[in-house]
Amino acid sequence: MLTQEMNDVIAVRLDKGEEIVASLRRVCADYGVTCAKIDGLGAVSAATVCLFDTAAKQYHETALSRFLEMTNLCGNVSQQNGEVYLHLHITLADENGRAFGGHLKEAFIGATAELFVTRLSGKIDRVRDEATGLNLFAW
Repeated sequence: MLTQEMNDVIAVRLDKGEEIVASLRRVCADYGVTCAKIDGLGAVSAATVCLFDTAAKQYHETALSRFLEMTNLCGNVSQQNGEVYLHLHITLADENGRAFGGHLKEAFIGATAELFVTRLSGKIDRVRDEATGLNLFAW
């Protein structure tokens, strides 16, 4: 992983085999990021994406084990119980242009990824909402 800080933005290059979520956690720890917007693109060799079932209040996982283009990664950094909380969504495309996506649990880089972590001033916490089963923004 290579990083470079430019004003309020941290540019991140991930290399083959690195895992996106763990790498972003490390960036947040290394740079003291507690509130941010995340976006990026690249390619993955494997990923696990999730869809939240509101009736069952649980995530359903889909494992994808092949080379896919990461056409979009977006999300944010907030805090829950004093810890960094990453909320990431990803869209991946195969060689036929079919898209797969959802909440990102993990993804391993297949070639490279270019990510931007844009710091935001202020603080956003998360609290568990029992009605939805989700961790929601709270101020």
